[in-house]
Amino acid sequence: MDLLPIFLNIRGRKCVIVGGGEIATRKASLLLRAGANLHIIAEAICDELKILCEEHSVPVSLKTYANSDLRGAILVVAATDKLDTNKQVSEAAKAANIPVNVVDQPELCTFIMPAIVDRSPMVVAISSGGSSPVLTRHLKELNDTMIPARIDKLALLLGSYREKVKSSLIKFPERVRFWESVMNSNIPELVYNGNVKDAIVELEKRLHSSGKDVLTGEVYLVGAGPGDPDLLTLRALRLMHKADVVLYDRLVSAEILVKLRPDARKIYVGKQSANHSYEQETINEMLVRLALEGNKVLRLKGGDPFIFGRGGEELETLAEAGIAFQIVPGITAASGCASYAGIPLTHRDYSQSVRFLTGHTKDGKVPLEWDVLVKEQQTLVFYMGLAGLPMICEALLEHGMCPSTPVAVVQQGTTATQKVLVADIQNIAELAVANEIKAPTIIIIGEVVKLQKSFSWFNGAP
Repeated sequence: MDLLPIFLNIRGRKCVIVGGGEIATRKASLLLRAGANLHIIAEAICDELKILCEEHSVPVSLKTYANSDLRGAILVVAATDKLDTNKQVSEAAKAANIPVNVVDQPELCTFIMPAIVDRSPMVVAISSGGSSPVLTRHLKELNDTMIPARIDKLALLLGSYREKVKSSLIKFPERVRFWESVMNSNIPELVYNGNVKDAIVELEKRLHSSGKDVLTGEVYLVGAGPGDPDLLTLRALRLMHKADVVLYDRLVSAEILVKLRPDARKIYVGKQSANHSYEQETINEMLVRLALEGNKVLRLKGGDPFIFGRGGEELETLAEAGIAFQIVPGITAASGCASYAGIPLTHRDYSQSVRFLTGHTKDGKVPLEWDVLVKEQQTLVFYMGLAGLPMICEALLEHGMCPSTPVAVVQQGTTATQKVLVADIQNIAELAVANEIKAPTIIIIGEVVKLQKSFSWFNGAP
């Protein structure tokens, strides 16, 4: 993060704009909306700015800028078309420890004016740090479209009840859950539809009954997908923002963890070959204990929790303990990694079925029904099979698979470090070692791999 995003209270405080043109007018309008005690310093001002200053009784000094003009200011904007003047303003402001913005000259700024979605008291500020104003404007348009028009009314209503809720619900966790229950109820929709009176009735009803509720926890079993945070489901994101405690696996990427609620307690419970930070039974017990303590517990798993994710075992323990839970499927590694590698798992001309298999070794072997797996017109996808790749290839060849069958090994699929290695089944294991392929990987075996070269689209660039 290059810049610290903050919301600054400038109401009634002296703010100075140096410049009198169209850009200065836009900045003046913005500062006046925030209640600034605005001062304009310019050799001349345009008609639009003149009208704005007259409407708001803004003092205007028609003069050449001097450093003394900044005396007493808490914020400065330089918006002239003279580079020397803008630089002088910037240097003087920095020397006086006054935040300064110089329009279109980020190297002279100590703060950047963001793109703003204003639904006061709800305000969304978006910035690219000056690197891409057009992209910033695009994100502003997306937010403008997605945020309900009456969200300001909802914010005012909820704000008016803060003290009342605080006096009725003494414990902080109780208040958090009350407000979460409000946001998950029909109250927001009533406000968005203009039925504020009905929303107040519903809010009062919930407040009077909430004190009798027993604080209970819940577990969210959520699939985080194969690595790319853009592949998270909307429901997964919503629950990630609600969780008090998060138990996450080794395959959950850092980019996905960033999207968790900042104050959530995070516990790493990842497992890899010969290195289990927690045994599965311990994880099961932790989920129950944390939920019984009243927490909203997020069990965040790479891929899909029900495809080689041991989610079923965890749910058995939760069900036996009577713990409420929700399940959110994720994009499993097979479909995610295959798509990003440009390999269709089924294709009319090459494969009419697909099998998901675990490549885990047991007693030095990969125990599978190999004679069934060598049938034509099917795709095999091995999870966790890198260590057992030589045994997998050898077993398939021994049971009659064609030596020229193509195989793809996809390393860290869907992420910026994705690597795709393609070869025939006779040579893939040796090439994987030579190319230093690292886990996690997905291994795809079948004629569909022939299409990878033509369908490849994702080059792993961030």
